[in-house]
Amino acid sequence: QAQFVESGGGLVQPGGSLRLSCTYSGGVLKLFGMGWYRQTPGKERALVARISNGGISTNYADSVRGRFTISRDVAKNTLYLQMNSLKPEDTAVYYCNVDPNPWKNWGQGTQVTVAS
Repeated sequence: QAQFVESGGGLVQPGGSLRLSCTYSGGVLKLFGMGWYRQTPGKERALVARISNGGISTNYADSVRGRFTISRDVAKNTLYLQMNSLKPEDTAVYYCNVDPNPWKNWGQGTQVTVAS
């Protein structure tokens, strides 16, 4: 069963940048598209960026398009999210998982807080 381990979150000022990483076990995941999701208290987890299994195709939520960049290193079983021009509304816990149809075993996530 695959496991997801997210890292790279922290406290950053508005306009700042962070790079999130997600390492995952399970070689079969290289066959799947993957995504970054985020969740704030009282709200459902939402997809913010996705990438195809080959890493060629990417898609973004309107709220992050032009500011976030998703990428993956298949050889290292690692998914990345470069986040620039961060806004307070980007504050959330960020998770990685398969997309579409995320698997049930979510990781612990990484907290991103954007505040001055």
